Amino acid sequence: MTPRDEVTLETAYDVVVVGAGGAGMTAALTAAKQGLSTILIEKSPYFGGSTARSGGGVWIPGNYALKKAGQADDPAESKKYLDSIVGDVVPKVRRDTYIDRGPEVMEFLRENTPVRFTWVPEYADYLPEAPGGRARGRTVEAIPMNAKFLGAELERLHPPYGKAPANLVITQADYRKISLGMRTIKGPLTLIRATLMRLLTLLLGKKMYAMGNAIAIGLRKGLVDAGVPVSYETELTDLVIENGRVVGVKVLKDGAASEIRATRGVILGSGGFEKNLEMREKYQPQPTSVDWTTGAPSNQGGGILAGITAGAQVDLMDDAWWGPTIPLPNGPWFCLAERNLPGSIIVNAAGKRYMNEALPYVEATHAIYEGEATGVTHVPSWMIIDQRYRNRYLFAGLGPRQPFPGRWLKEGVIKKAASLEELAAAIDVPADALTETVGRFNGFARTGVDEDFGRGESAYDKYYSDPRVLPNPSLHVIDQAPFYAVKIVPGDLGTKGGLVTDERARVLRPDGSVIEGLYAAGNCSSAVMGHTYAGPGATIGPAMTFGYLAALDIAHGEAS
Repeated sequence: MTPRDEVTLETAYDVVVVGAGGAGMTAALTAAKQGLSTILIEKSPYFGGSTARSGGGVWIPGNYALKKAGQADDPAESKKYLDSIVGDVVPKVRRDTYIDRGPEVMEFLRENTPVRFTWVPEYADYLPEAPGGRARGRTVEAIPMNAKFLGAELERLHPPYGKAPANLVITQADYRKISLGMRTIKGPLTLIRATLMRLLTLLLGKKMYAMGNAIAIGLRKGLVDAGVPVSYETELTDLVIENGRVVGVKVLKDGAASEIRATRGVILGSGGFEKNLEMREKYQPQPTSVDWTTGAPSNQGGGILAGITAGAQVDLMDDAWWGPTIPLPNGPWFCLAERNLPGSIIVNAAGKRYMNEALPYVEATHAIYEGEATGVTHVPSWMIIDQRYRNRYLFAGLGPRQPFPGRWLKEGVIKKAASLEELAAAIDVPADALTETVGRFNGFARTGVDEDFGRGESAYDKYYSDPRVLPNPSLHVIDQAPFYAVKIVPGDLGTKGGLVTDERARVLRPDGSVIEGLYAAGNCSSAVMGHTYAGPGATIGPAMTFGYLAALDIAHGEAS
């Protein structure tokens, strides 16, 4: 038996935190460091939540890692950026608080956890041409770490979104290079380095982790050092309310119902509702599916539903951290580089392009659903590529030239044909429309100017592009048989709608009054990013920041 199995549920703590993801673990650690007795309860058998399953980027302007890299800009510029892309969907005081206090959170993590961050070079803000946007980006990521220090608790790390060999550490910065296959020397050199490092670390008995895993592991170690108990497989069923104040939680553990009192406050960090089909069908655009999300399986909206029962206001429930997704037989594949690399387009049921395929993923999926609203079928859409593209680039984890698995073809996720006309028949779109669309796109590729959607004009478009393709590294002709069509659906990293909070992370009622004793952060709260997405890590950054501020508010009466 290990310490993780020995947690008992006492009758009362100063603070009860719900959810062991980035928001919840940051909140619990902060509360403990403020001298508050704290317990963290987690519905699943794992720690890390969607944070552990993510790429691990953190978008917090002005933090220490950006300063070290010479990339920290004036906070006024970051505020201008959020003003321009988010607007009044989210109150300015909440947006500004995020910018002002975010660097403080990063310092807190540096002082109280083993996780350290470094700039992701040139990973542009998602809307870099907007006022205040940065083409070189504001995103940092966790430095890979040896997690052997966590001992048996490491077995509790949330299973990964995609499988990789043990100790094969690939960072976000690495992924950009590897996606280009052999097109640049950086790709194979990065793979060779990662492989050699894997062998070395295995020989040394290390347990190496990067990306979202490293953040989750670092936070968990902080909780261990701070003596915060974590009760796994403990499900929130309701909030305890007395005289209009939240004073505890009702939970279910090992089939038994009980209450845990919270004398100072309850912080919800329980994630979104991406795995709750009933909520998706009630709130989100259609069609939708719980099978298209890469969010944690336990994210079924329990914290949001408990907050609604307590009288909380909700907002942004129709939105998510969207992304065009391939519904592979073994689970969804969230498209990053695949649709941005030159030699690919996305068409609808009419065989027509309808967006700049290299758009930031939230904006790209908004375009998918906007098409559905007009009566043109965009779900599924189809990514059209040719053999040249497959010979050059990585695709959904497959190396260049590696054939698509037979199961992908058998289940209709991938269609293959000797001509565009045959491909059109295979995906049931008009052949003349598809051939015309590809022909028009090929013309744009030759001139370097996408006259329809401006692909390749944004600095973000160029991040996942091929520098060897000229005149536009985002565009290449599609003309080398055989041709392929890849099914595309509107997937997500998690939902972004939830309980409305103020700049102190306090949960609000529809009339704007505060529900005393109740706080929320992360994807169970309404996103500070509104309907958009500032840059890589603009989910994890706010989750940790407002989890931190919630705990400070409980400790001091204000988030200071």
